[in-house]
Amino acid sequence: MSREILLLVDALAREKNVSREVVFGALENALASAMKKRFKDDADIRVVIDRSNGSHEGYRRWLVVPDDAGLQEPDRQELLSEAQEIKPGVQEGEYLEEPLEPIEFGRIGAQAAKQAIIQKIRDAEREQVLNDFLDRGETIISGTIKRLDKGDAIIETGKIEARLPRSEMIPKENLRVGDRVRAWVAKVDRTARGQQVLLSRTAPEFIRELFENEVPEIEQGLLEIKAAARDPGLRAKIAVVAYDKRIDPIGTCVGMRGSRVTAVRNELGGEQVDIVLWADEPAEFVIGALAPAAVESIVVDEDKHAMDVVVDAENLPKAIGSRGQNVRLASDLTGWQINIMTPEENQNRQEEERSGQRAMFMDRLDVDEQVADILIDEGFTGLEEVAYVPIQELLEIDGFDEETVNELRNRARTALLTEAIAQEERVETAQDLLDLEGMTPELVTALGDAGVATLDDLAELATDELAEITGMTDEQASEIIMRARAHWFDDEEK
Repeated sequence: MSREILLLVDALAREKNVSREVVFGALENALASAMKKRFKDDADIRVVIDRSNGSHEGYRRWLVVPDDAGLQEPDRQELLSEAQEIKPGVQEGEYLEEPLEPIEFGRIGAQAAKQAIIQKIRDAEREQVLNDFLDRGETIISGTIKRLDKGDAIIETGKIEARLPRSEMIPKENLRVGDRVRAWVAKVDRTARGQQVLLSRTAPEFIRELFENEVPEIEQGLLEIKAAARDPGLRAKIAVVAYDKRIDPIGTCVGMRGSRVTAVRNELGGEQVDIVLWADEPAEFVIGALAPAAVESIVVDEDKHAMDVVVDAENLPKAIGSRGQNVRLASDLTGWQINIMTPEENQNRQEEERSGQRAMFMDRLDVDEQVADILIDEGFTGLEEVAYVPIQELLEIDGFDEETVNELRNRARTALLTEAIAQEERVETAQDLLDLEGMTPELVTALGDAGVATLDDLAELATDELAEITGMTDEQASEIIMRARAHWFDDEEK
């Protein structure tokens, strides 16, 4: 048998043009797999073949792990304390090994060993081809469609087979076997059994890469595409900036007689491309991104990361676009939520906001409509500003004397203090509810929305009422209510 192993190793090494060591390694794996079949559990088997005489030895082994880690794989691990009883001096990370009886080579057969060798060689070749591809650093590949697989296109490019999923194809494009295709390398999955390179023709990165290929100034660092957004096959927007004042960024991307942008459009199935100037100032960037619509005014809400953009009736269809396409692409391009409105809608919104502010000042400061309107006209939006802005700012308002100003400041501070006390009481009350076993912040919020603010409020609810408010079962609701009523009985005992 030993001689058979050596003869097989030499034959396979010559036939497959690989080193004897690769063949020995594959044979050791094949023998280990055969020995493992003796065990019902998930044994860890190691086989060593003597390179000089072909004899082999097999071992079952257990990895030594720390006691506090526990046995994650009981069939393959041994705790350190128990391992040291078996083999004094053994350390964490080492192995305990138990010799196994040799297996007759004929039981697994030379053919099985040969297949193991061939598979190992194929895996090595596949890994090498993928590494060569990655080393080239290609972000766009061009290849021929070799076949279609469940709607996906399998593209052959050199020695690599890549997959272009149906979902990553431009809508309505009809790709056929034999067609030449360009696509962006979206992902490389080394664990995939089939094609490891996944492609996309719909990703915004694809249009960026296409422009970089067409516009030398980008590679030279004179121009940069800062952002891109697409509605694949229909329309796209890219934002460009020039780092050389002598360069017109839009004209450079368009090219002589539109040659550059036309080349990109043709690759994308006629997709219309809007090229806009990138700007550091978000509002300016949004105005450019909404082209060709002209913007009347814009209001930026930093907290909501949104902008209210006002356009006239003539520009409204342009700003929104077909099925909201223009505003959607502009939002994707800039990263801001864009709300398009007409001057009339903007006026109504401002009047609603003003009405809300007026009611708040009249109620919280106990002033008439005229005083509330004066505060609004002077730019005051909340009680905090009235209470704590420098007094001189209030004294400069026409019609406000020192006595009026001091009274307004005192009323604002009193209202804020009252609100803070009420909020603190609500927090304490909510904490009482949260302390109940089975209660969660979400349930407390739902109860608060239903007007249930205290333990007594909760205790007075019927089971079906609580179940309806919270969505819990009748049994759960009953248990919660009984816990809420417990303090009543405690008080009676006292």
